Amino acid sequence: MTLRALDRIGMGFFLGLPILWIVLFMLVPYGVLLTYSFWIKSYPLFEPAFQFGNYLTLLNEPQYLSVIGRTLKIAVIVSVTALVLAYPFAYFLVFRLKNVTIRKVLFFGVIAPLWVSYLLRAYLWKTILGTQGVLNSTLMGLGIISEPLDIFLYSQAAMVITLTYIFIPFMVMPIYAALEKIPRNLDEASADLGQSSWTTFWRVTVPLSLPGVVAGFTLTFCLCFGDFVAAFLVGGPDGLMVANVITSQFGAALNWPLGSALAVVMLVVVLAIISLSDRFEQRTKVQF
Repeated sequence: MTLRALDRIGMGFFLGLPILWIVLFMLVPYGVLLTYSFWIKSYPLFEPAFQFGNYLTLLNEPQYLSVIGRTLKIAVIVSVTALVLAYPFAYFLVFRLKNVTIRKVLFFGVIAPLWVSYLLRAYLWKTILGTQGVLNSTLMGLGIISEPLDIFLYSQAAMVITLTYIFIPFMVMPIYAALEKIPRNLDEASADLGQSSWTTFWRVTVPLSLPGVVAGFTLTFCLCFGDFVAAFLVGGPDGLMVANVITSQFGAALNWPLGSALAVVMLVVVLAIISLSDRFEQRTKVQF
């Protein structure tokens, strides 16, 4: 056997394992999910078929459209809130903080919660926002309120706070990486041309950091769009999201075809967001 043949076998083995993994654990499950979405529920089992009744149900039932719209709204609000908080923080670390040690400590402080259980981080905010939580106790201690308030928990606002806290590291990291790649001499060149710091920020820093912003926004949006734990812990009836409905369809309702159709719709939305963000990022690279 020649050396070239051995190289081909080795390369095939090297590439074959990842491809086999993707086929078995991604493409096959997606194919099964798509197949189930065309089936008909026939209690207690399901009847194989090829029809669009499940998708028509999602379009005709206002409750499902409401849940999808609510999920999109919460995901957008969380992504925008995380961006508003993350960008100034990352900018301060990269351009204003000169002490490298303190910069690393602050950056580590943002990503350290990722090492803690997701469920624990979500449950933390249930403890903070609860009637006997830190927020109510503090307000009562300051004399602002006389009895605990129940308006902080089980609301969409509680979900936005919780999800922003959970997913903000995924916004900080790509923005921080994008800002670090910006050459420092561009600021000096802008100053030599008589431009103010504010003008330099908007015309140089922001455009060059857009790939990081797009990546962070996409990550945060997609993760938030598929979340169901926060809705279960702090959302309440008004915080029900798509993932919670899918869980109930596969669990209590035993309506796998409808749950599969809803999961396919959710997958299409996520893929559309990723595709749009990729096209926008490519366009910004061409422009700059």
